[in-house]
Amino acid sequence: MSDLSKIARKITFTLFLAQCFASAGFIAATALNAILGAELGGISWAGVPTAVFLLGGALAASVWGVLMDTFGRRKGISLGLLMAGAGAGLVVLSTNQGLLLLMFIGMLLLGFGNAAMLLGRFAAAEVNPPEKRGAAISNVVWGGTFGAIFGPLLVSPMGTLVVRIGMNELAGGYLASMVLFGIASVIISTGLRPDPRDVGKEVADLYPTSTTAGEARPISVILREPAVVTAVTAMVLGQVVMVAIMVITALHMKDNNHGLGQISAVISAHTLGMYAFSMVTGRLVDRWGREPVILSGAAILLLSCIIAPLSPDVVPLALSLFLLGLGWNFCFVGGSTLLADQLSPVERARTQGANDLMVGLASATGSFGSGLVFAATSYMLITLIAGVLSLIPLGMVLRWMRRKQVAVGV
Repeated sequence: MSDLSKIARKITFTLFLAQCFASAGFIAATALNAILGAELGGISWAGVPTAVFLLGGALAASVWGVLMDTFGRRKGISLGLLMAGAGAGLVVLSTNQGLLLLMFIGMLLLGFGNAAMLLGRFAAAEVNPPEKRGAAISNVVWGGTFGAIFGPLLVSPMGTLVVRIGMNELAGGYLASMVLFGIASVIISTGLRPDPRDVGKEVADLYPTSTTAGEARPISVILREPAVVTAVTAMVLGQVVMVAIMVITALHMKDNNHGLGQISAVISAHTLGMYAFSMVTGRLVDRWGREPVILSGAAILLLSCIIAPLSPDVVPLALSLFLLGLGWNFCFVGGSTLLADQLSPVERARTQGANDLMVGLASATGSFGSGLVFAATSYMLITLIAGVLSLIPLGMVLRWMRRKQVAVGV
């Protein structure tokens, strides 16, 4: 048992370290996507790059689940990060050549890589016992704090650097991303040993549950379980609300005469909210329970949507986007842990991949739609729609909590 604990800590730390570098790469790119889309295709295209990125992740999520069950988590995540690096390289070329199609291909590959890295949180969960899963997931997600700080900070200086050598200013952030993905891939390929897939089977034998034994249930059956529906809804709509506002805020700020430095600062505040409190979130999930944390997250998302349109100044927007990230974090970590609790080892990667497929498809729609709504109406309408959507997981969690109380006779 002690050996398994040491292995679990090693695997969790490796995933955390890789997440530090990978998230810095993804966040550096995210800060520029809307501006790049508007520059290459016009204002109505502002949400399209991130939508393509998310669509790529959605389409790849289920495939990664199957591949990681077959070949292991280490090979799958490493390959995904290499694809993300190649995608960032293609976006660098597209910014300098003005090639919209090349940018789309690059964004798809970035999405493929992000989907693989996101599944790393479940790899951490499966090697830890049930009472430590929330903390394990949050420890990996917390690696995004590094990205939240350093990813946006790379955008402006890298942009200045590449301009000096005759490149488009926007290419700098994606060039930095390419290097960061390469580092993360090396960390995973050398450090993620033994493979979490194999360790997870041993852990499941030590902590048998009603879902441990027997054959894998069809995904259609799993997705009808009330707890699974609650978990998936929290992650899907939490992601949609977060993406819809985050993606378009950069362009909203640019329209209000803010520079790349100020835009990056607001995105940095947002990503700090997403990741900085993850270790606390995981412990709250394990101590309070999955549902109260998700409920808190939905309420924080609603508060963010109320604050966002009040002023175009940097400080109010930074506060709103910080809360947006924090609310997403609560929904994401709480939902991921609740979902992991419901699955046997043979169901995990496949079902978690299907979950991330739904998350990606929904958030891609949110990103694409936010660009169209912004071009046709206003930033305020986007925040209003997002606020209404944040009420849905809030209501579903309350319903599930009441159902659990009835089941135990409370």
